[in-house]
Amino acid sequence: MTEQRSPAATIAGIAFAVLVVATFAAFFITQRLKREPGVLGQVRATPFFSPNSDGRFDRARIGFLLKEADDVTVTVVDRDGEPVRRLTRNQSLPAYKQLRLKWDGRDDDGKRVPDGTYRVQVGLRTQGRTVLLPRNIELDTTPPKPRVLSIGPETTPLPRPELLPRRDGKPARVRMFLPGRRSRVIVFRTDVVPAREVLAQPVESGTTTWEWNGVVDGRKVAQGTYLVAVETRDRAGNIGTSPRRLPPKPPYGEEPGGKGGISVRYLNAQPPTAPVEAAQRAEFGVISGGTRYRWQIRRVGEQARADGSGTRPLVRVRAPGGKSGLYLFELRTASRQAAVPFAVQSVQAHDVLVVLPATTWQGVNRVDDDGDGWPDTLSGGLPVRTARIYDGAGLPSGVAQTVAPLLIELDRQGRKYDITTDLALARGVGPKLEGHGGVILAGDTTWMDGALQAKLRRWVSQGGRLFNVGVDSLLREARVTPLRVTKPTTPAARDLFGAQLAPIARAKGTTIVVAQDPLRLFEGTDGEFSGFDSYQATRSLGPASRVVALATTEDGERDVIVAARLNKGLVIRTALPQLPSKLSSDEDLQALVRRIWVLLNR
Repeated sequence: MTEQRSPAATIAGIAFAVLVVATFAAFFITQRLKREPGVLGQVRATPFFSPNSDGRFDRARIGFLLKEADDVTVTVVDRDGEPVRRLTRNQSLPAYKQLRLKWDGRDDDGKRVPDGTYRVQVGLRTQGRTVLLPRNIELDTTPPKPRVLSIGPETTPLPRPELLPRRDGKPARVRMFLPGRRSRVIVFRTDVVPAREVLAQPVESGTTTWEWNGVVDGRKVAQGTYLVAVETRDRAGNIGTSPRRLPPKPPYGEEPGGKGGISVRYLNAQPPTAPVEAAQRAEFGVISGGTRYRWQIRRVGEQARADGSGTRPLVRVRAPGGKSGLYLFELRTASRQAAVPFAVQSVQAHDVLVVLPATTWQGVNRVDDDGDGWPDTLSGGLPVRTARIYDGAGLPSGVAQTVAPLLIELDRQGRKYDITTDLALARGVGPKLEGHGGVILAGDTTWMDGALQAKLRRWVSQGGRLFNVGVDSLLREARVTPLRVTKPTTPAARDLFGAQLAPIARAKGTTIVVAQDPLRLFEGTDGEFSGFDSYQATRSLGPASRVVALATTEDGERDVIVAARLNKGLVIRTALPQLPSKLSSDEDLQALVRRIWVLLNR
């Protein structure tokens, strides 16, 4: 009996037979092509390229000649043989004439194709055959990823920058990973704006360590914050760097990454962050690289109260006795000098409290906390440590121009006050708001702890009297923790007390005139203050405030010196950056400060 096969089985058998025939046919055709002489000569193809528009190896170059004239169609195909881009179609090519083509890494629709391996297929119309060039083309746009692993010689569990010069005289040793070729080490100074390249040095492939002693072209570099970057190139021409962006300029609130930080400090000191009680011990960390230094302590505007010398990294000294004030711890070597401020609080309490803007001082202090080579600042949206040195020669921004001249004038007038920092206030250390009738914010208070701001507003509303000396103040918040300041905000539309402030105006020779004065704030002056080059006007007050004294620009259009009642309290804002520095020579400004003092002590 003959077995009946199903239609499906019959179709499957036919398909299998066709597949076998095709396989054998392909085998014999391949063998025939292998036996036939080559039809192409002088074949060239770029082995690697990176079409990323950086100007290096952006196109693959393809070239060949025919041993017999023909019409050629050249197509780029992917690993599976699928066509990607037709470079030329039925182009007539004479024998032994070189054809040169370029491929930009895009398909026929103009879209960038993925990284990968590609081949070039040549169709010969007359000969009725297709040939693959024997060389692959690797499209690679992925840059290598070099890294700075650490800077020593020693490694520490806590991230920190390496300090130069070292007390033992050793250079900084940079450990790195360079996965490419044609590598470089680049050093940027980052505490200047914009960051500036100071050194670029090629290193051999496979290098894992590099040393630097802080010298460029035979000279010591300036004191500051430095970032060690590495750069390497792969065979496709892609350049990889660490950090990824050079010159370094991370976006607001971000850091560059890496561990390439070196801090060059020849002479500097770290002061206490809270007021030191009179006649009690104060400690100062000193950086001198082992060089012998002399130190002294003096009240601003006065002669030295104590002095000494040494090479140790820690100086312990008894704070001056007597009344509260702002002091300087000053250092000097044969070729360098530095100074840092600190507050001394008297044993006896007084009615007016002077608050130093230490949060802002550290907020703009361009030093590196975590060893990535980038300055950590609140202005950059980053958290900052509070126990750290100040950049430059040690004096924070605004001390010499604003805080010191104001306190020198108060001392000259014989005023007695308590003193603290806003950091100490936020942490509950030293003198407190409670028990004081008047408060002087003695400089630009750009940032202040949010909880402290709320407390300060309540204190004013309940009858406190505030003199705000600075500009662009009380518009931003931050959070003070036991060791750091975190979560800085950007400027709000209105300040802590509801005032809307205009941008700081620059106008040389500005004169400010009294417009109204039921408070008698300007009593004892001639009603006019001249010679100012900048000011910050108050556009409007908050709904709970009312003006009780006002001085404006001469045209009466911009309110500059404003005194306002806030419920039971009083806020006085002078808004003239040059006012403190002009106090020593301007009798009208001296009279204004005397009157403000009287109002604070009521």
